[in-house]
Amino acid sequence: MTGNEFRFFLSCDISVPVTFRVERLEGNLPLPNPKSPDLETNAPTENRTKELFVECALYIDGAPFGLPMRTRLESSGPSYCWNELITLTTKYRDLTAQSQLTFTVWDLSHGEGLIGGATILLFNNKKQLKTGKQKLRLWAGKEADGTFPTSTPGKVPRHERGELERLEKLVNKYERGQIQRVDWLDRLTFKTMERIKERESLKNGSSHLYLVVDFCSFEHRVVFQESGANFLFPSPIASTNDIVVVWDPEVGKINPSEHKQLKLARSLTRGVIDRDLKPSSNERKSIQRILKYPPTRTLSGDERQLLWKFRFSLMSEKRALTKFLRCVEWSDVQEAKQALELMGKWEMIDVCDALELLSPVFESEEVRAYAVSVLERADDEELQCYLLQLVQALRFERSDKSRLSHFLVQRALRNIELASFLRWYVAVELYDPAYAKRFYCTYEILEENMMKIAAGVNGEEDGFKQWQSLVRQTELTAQLCSITREVRNVRGNTQKKIEKLRQLLSGLLSELTYFDEPIRSPLAPGVLIAGIVPSESSIFKSALHPLRLSFRTANGGTCKIIFKKGDDLRQDQLVVQMVSLMDRLLKLENLDLHLTPYKVLATGQDEGMLEFIPSRSLAQILSENRSIISYLQKFHPDDHGPFGITATCLETFIKSCAGYSVITYILGIGDRHLDNLLLRNDGGLFHVDFGFILGRDPKPFPPPMKLCKEMVEAMGGAERYSSH
Repeated sequence: MTGNEFRFFLSCDISVPVTFRVERLEGNLPLPNPKSPDLETNAPTENRTKELFVECALYIDGAPFGLPMRTRLESSGPSYCWNELITLTTKYRDLTAQSQLTFTVWDLSHGEGLIGGATILLFNNKKQLKTGKQKLRLWAGKEADGTFPTSTPGKVPRHERGELERLEKLVNKYERGQIQRVDWLDRLTFKTMERIKERESLKNGSSHLYLVVDFCSFEHRVVFQESGANFLFPSPIASTNDIVVVWDPEVGKINPSEHKQLKLARSLTRGVIDRDLKPSSNERKSIQRILKYPPTRTLSGDERQLLWKFRFSLMSEKRALTKFLRCVEWSDVQEAKQALELMGKWEMIDVCDALELLSPVFESEEVRAYAVSVLERADDEELQCYLLQLVQALRFERSDKSRLSHFLVQRALRNIELASFLRWYVAVELYDPAYAKRFYCTYEILEENMMKIAAGVNGEEDGFKQWQSLVRQTELTAQLCSITREVRNVRGNTQKKIEKLRQLLSGLLSELTYFDEPIRSPLAPGVLIAGIVPSESSIFKSALHPLRLSFRTANGGTCKIIFKKGDDLRQDQLVVQMVSLMDRLLKLENLDLHLTPYKVLATGQDEGMLEFIPSRSLAQILSENRSIISYLQKFHPDDHGPFGITATCLETFIKSCAGYSVITYILGIGDRHLDNLLLRNDGGLFHVDFGFILGRDPKPFPPPMKLCKEMVEAMGGAERYSSH
């Protein structure tokens, strides 16, 4: 090989198994702990012979690949030498650039004791296969980690390298033929190196252990190259109508020329900024079309360029801010700086648009802080509409004590209802191990700050009493879970279970019938509940046996709540929240569709509460009355009204049917049948049980909305509206 010539093999062309030799262990082994219970009945520590073996495993892209291999036991220490050849089943052509070998040294002299482990990449940063002897530093007491990046790298840190490491590199070059061989000089050199090695080991007295591994060498260097795709082209292509799949490795990657052109077009390199530039008629239409895109739609390169080009003329359009921030290249310091300056001068956006800026798409702390400043303008009622989503947005903050977390806590301190819902929303997320620490931090901040609230001059409770009233909600749900378990264990029909429920409330759990102090209802924190009425409480005939509990309130009334254990209500909670939000927005436009956004609160991963609305299912109504009109005539008869019922009742039924038909279509709610369509006595229809949403349905080819013929007949039949 000449000086300018580089010969190499491609890894994808090498069809031999991965092979290496585990040679020896260098360094002083740590003495076992004499106080260890494993050593109390054994021989003295100094007389015990260690029995070591090395476990080797291949990891590809951070995942184990194939079965681990083990060397034989070696007990002829302290210089433990295996010199054992290991051959894996994986071939070099199957490796990726992030392939790693893990080595873990175990001691079997007193059980399976861990000595240490190390990991080494098979390819270096130049994508060349590592060959020759490799000296790996073991991480004491840690098993080798094969994830990428690894926590147990075997590479000796630069500050720990000495003369010995330099000489070992030269030996590797010598063995690869990169250093000319001179026999008489080589013998002298290796003798000198042995003396240096002994001197270095005595001088350093290093506490580290090193494992020496010898990788397989080839005639030339081996450069990493992925195996090409197996193209199976039809022959000839022109003679067939079949689609040919062509593998393109550059799909999805950034085109450097397009990226450069984009930067030039944005005037960052030329410094020319036209602040008075106005879009043409066609460009204005394109911009308006872009502004109507939903937040989930990704902007194309041309669309991003169009918004950036006319950014100054769009500053008075508040709807354009979120789209403009999506087209910013945040990795470019100059562009990000200019975007933040424009954001501060932009027309203030609406509260609902601020939610988009708290999504995971926007990582800039300045943008997220701006979104919080917009939320500060919202009143408590509007904030409660979006509170569930704001709590979820805490997942995407950079720190546990973020500005969003501080904002939510401060608003909760001013409104006990917000505080109750915030506490429950955060408490449910504590079951998620990935974000439990973050939500627990918010929970602690809420508790700590609420304790500091002093009693109000108008007789308001101090913070301690308010927090205790919220904590008692959790205690109540725990007792209801216990009751549910007791009831389920009762053998027999539903009536026997109801008797057991009332027996528990009247006897063993009689403290639930009269609370020592009123508790804020978890579903409606503004309502104080004083106890359960056993005679009015019951159980639904269902597989999960949900409880229907009647609570007496502090003002002498009653409220009924359904408690379910064994069902995740978080999805129902989300859908009902969407219904409530739509109902609020429609009423702001003077359109009341008589919807029934009953309250739902998940108090755990598999438990929660629902507001009980007096109603009956359409299946039950039709089986007993044969028609919806006959049922409504019992409650709102009117001889002069349409179909013998009052006009108000019919209008309520028609509007609620229309409202829920559109809502279920928009949300893609499935599994609609007559058992989960309920009807109130005043004619209001509503849906329950939202286990299938966003287009999912247990039945194939479901209709886009549930509008059965009995519902149409109750409106007067299809003929009544055919001429309109």
